[in-house]
Amino acid sequence: MNQVNACRNWQLKNRVLEFGTLPCIMGIVNVTPDSFSDGGRYSDHAAAVAHGLKLIEQGAGILDIGGESTRPYSTPVSAEDELARVIPVIEGLADRTDVPISIDTSKAEVALAAVNAGAEIINDVTGLEGDPAMIDVAVQTSAGICAMHMQGTPQTMQDDPRYEDVVADILGYLAQRRDWLIEQGVQRDRICLDPGIGFGKSHEHNLTLLAHVARFHETGCPILVGHSRKGFIKKYSHDETAARIPGTLAVSLNLARAGIQVIRVHDVLETRQGLLMQQAIHDV
Repeated sequence: MNQVNACRNWQLKNRVLEFGTLPCIMGIVNVTPDSFSDGGRYSDHAAAVAHGLKLIEQGAGILDIGGESTRPYSTPVSAEDELARVIPVIEGLADRTDVPISIDTSKAEVALAAVNAGAEIINDVTGLEGDPAMIDVAVQTSAGICAMHMQGTPQTMQDDPRYEDVVADILGYLAQRRDWLIEQGVQRDRICLDPGIGFGKSHEHNLTLLAHVARFHETGCPILVGHSRKGFIKKYSHDETAARIPGTLAVSLNLARAGIQVIRVHDVLETRQGLLMQQAIHDV
């Protein structure tokens, strides 16, 4: 299923993550009261740790811990509040599992504390542009870095997103961020890139990106895609539920066929089962 030219590994802080024939599933652990589909469900630290451990049992190869919602028109939170939400969860999970932990943040202060608490990946939706100090943390910690494309900010990104050519424009941006990170001292093999589905894109932009997602292998870096439960799935599948599992799974299977290395989802069990079934059919 994987593309011949797809990158086969990602250097994290303490290990190399090697990619097999299936995408690595990044399980989402939102420690927030206002995330778009599961806000408040895991805001209690013990509940968040238990949820993370359950996702690992279901097949998650990475856990992504977030303490600030980045849904459209979300309200920013202080570093102090974000730290209070995520650090106990990261510490609790790091004590109980060897699965790599990612911190979903655009604040350098939070990223540094998270890595010190046991995280091995910094997942920054601003492409490391939101906080000037983030690049220093990225270099000093030797963490794996995921840089995402976002047009605007969560408060503005869905107002009127426009592109000349959405695939070419975002591919160019991610290649520039890759080169800038390397120039600043981040090792190339530590860089992962994310086209940012739903972040400053119309529903049509999202579909176009997914239809041509294999082109992002041209960057030579692992590609991460986070599509789970997003609004374009509701629009095209006519699924009014919050989970939107069938539509999300359809996208996940398409990403696997395109050789995408990491897929970020809420529903790990269903995703893992779907990927295994698709692989079984493919291998006959």
